[in-house]
Amino acid sequence: MKKIFLSLLFIGAMVISCNKNDDDPIIDEEVIETLEEVTPDEVDIEVQNFFWQTLNTYYFWQGDVPDLSDDKFDTQTAYEQYLTDNPIPIDFLENKLLFSEDRFTFYDEDYTQLVNNSAGVSKSNGLQFGLSLIGNTDDVFGYVEYIVKNSDASTKDIIRGDVFIGVNGTRLNRTNYIDLLFGDNDTYTLNMAEIVDNTISPIDKNITLTKVENLQEDPILVTNVITSGDRKIGYLMYNQFVAGSEDALNTVFADFIAQGVTDLVLDLRYNLGGRGTTATVLASLIHGTNTNNLLFRTIYNAKLQAIFDSSDTDNFFVNTTGSANGGTNAALNTLNLSKVYILATGGSASASELVMVGLEPYMDVVHIGTTTVGKNQGSILFVDDPDGGNVYDETRIDNINPNVQWGLQPIISRVENSAGFSDYADGLIPDIELDEDITNLGILGDANEPMLARAIQEITGVGAKRSFEVVMPANVMSSSKLNNPRNATLLLNNSVPTSKFSLIQKK
Repeated sequence: MKKIFLSLLFIGAMVISCNKNDDDPIIDEEVIETLEEVTPDEVDIEVQNFFWQTLNTYYFWQGDVPDLSDDKFDTQTAYEQYLTDNPIPIDFLENKLLFSEDRFTFYDEDYTQLVNNSAGVSKSNGLQFGLSLIGNTDDVFGYVEYIVKNSDASTKDIIRGDVFIGVNGTRLNRTNYIDLLFGDNDTYTLNMAEIVDNTISPIDKNITLTKVENLQEDPILVTNVITSGDRKIGYLMYNQFVAGSEDALNTVFADFIAQGVTDLVLDLRYNLGGRGTTATVLASLIHGTNTNNLLFRTIYNAKLQAIFDSSDTDNFFVNTTGSANGGTNAALNTLNLSKVYILATGGSASASELVMVGLEPYMDVVHIGTTTVGKNQGSILFVDDPDGGNVYDETRIDNINPNVQWGLQPIISRVENSAGFSDYADGLIPDIELDEDITNLGILGDANEPMLARAIQEITGVGAKRSFEVVMPANVMSSSKLNNPRNATLLLNNSVPTSKFSLIQKK
C-alpha cells in the first residue's frame, strides 16, 4: 500500500466557483478485475486521500456527512484502512463523501479540463442551442440560440432561430440525444427542420459541424445603443463571467458613457456563471464604485467560519478592473445607475444570479424572463498539492502530485447579499415573465427582439399595446450549456488567506 502519512485533518483556506458530474464513470474492466483480486496492501489510495482531506477541510456540508467527521478515525492506520476499503475513487466520492442535497460539486480526472472550462476554453463547434420536447411525445428538437464567433459553426449556413430534429439521419429523442449531440463524435451532421403553423417538419437541409480543441468564446457577444425618444438604452449580452474580461467590459461601458446612455439592459439569459470577481466588476460598472458598500458575503462550514473574519468573507464594490489575469487595474467607467433591466431565464445561474441579488439592496433590479437556475453556492478548484492546501494555483503546477492529476471542485460556501438574503436555491422569480418564443427568437441586440423589446417598452412606456404572446415557449429540457454542469459555476476568489491556515502535516 502507498503510505500517505498525513494527519487526519488540515485546516485551510478559502475561495470559490460551482455541479455534480452526472456522466457515468468509465472504468476499464481489467482494472475492476484486478481490484477484486488484490490484497489490501496493493490498493493505491492517493486519490481517495486527496478527496477526503480536501472535503474534510473545505466542504460546505462537512458537518453533515458522517464519513467526513473529524473524529471518524482514532488512528492513522484506521484511516488508511478505510481508504483501502474504498478502492474505486469515483464510487468513494459519490457514495461516501458527497452530501445528498449537493447539486453542484463536480470533478475530472484531468484538472486542466476544469481550468480550461472556467476560462471559457473548450472543445466545441461553436453552436449554442436549446433542446425541447415536441408536444407530448418523447421526440426532441433543437433550436439555435447563438453562434460563437470564429468557430466552425460561424462558417456554416446556420443562424439563431434555425431548428434541427436529427443527427446523422437519426431522429432525436429522450434516450438518444445525449449520445448523438454530446458523445465522442467530433463531427456530426444536423438534419434541419422548419416550423410552420406550430408544426415542426423536416426539410432538405443538412449542416455538418466539427468540434475543435481550445475554442475560446468571447463572453461579450453583443453590445448596442438604442435610441428611443429621449432615452439612450445600452444593451450588453454577456455569456460567461470569465477572468480577464474585466477590461473589455470597462471599454463597453466607456462607450455607453460616450454615447450618453441613460438606461441599461443586461442580457444574461444564457449566462450560467463564472468568476465572482468579474461579477463584482460588472456590478460596480452598473451601480457605482463605493468600495465601502458590501456586494456579497460568503458563508463557509463551521471550521472555516471560525477562523475567518469579515476581511476574509466580505466582498465590496470595486473601483478598478483589477490587475489579476493580465488586467490593467484601470478606473471603472461606471454608469452610476439607480435602475437596471436584466434579462434572465432558466439558462442564468450562479454569478449571474449573484449580480442580480447583490445589486438588489442598492438599486431597482427589473428581472425580465423566467425563473433562474438557483445557485447560491460557490466552490473552488482543488488539486493534490498538500503544501499549498490543495488549492489550485497556476504558479504551483510543479507541486501537484504527479500520481494524482484529478481536479475536484466542491461546494465550499453559500453567498448572501448585504441584506442577508441567500434564499434563492429554487431560482429568482421574474418581475415580468416572458419566455423565449422559438417561432420568433429575433436577432440579439435588435430593438425588435422580443425580450429586449419588452425591456424597452418598460423603460419608455412606448408600445404599451404591443403583444408579447409566446406561440411556442422554449420549455428548455437541456441545452449545449446546461448539459455540462461545469458551466454553472461561481468562482468567487482564487486566493487563500495563508495567515490563517496550517498545511497538511506529515507524520
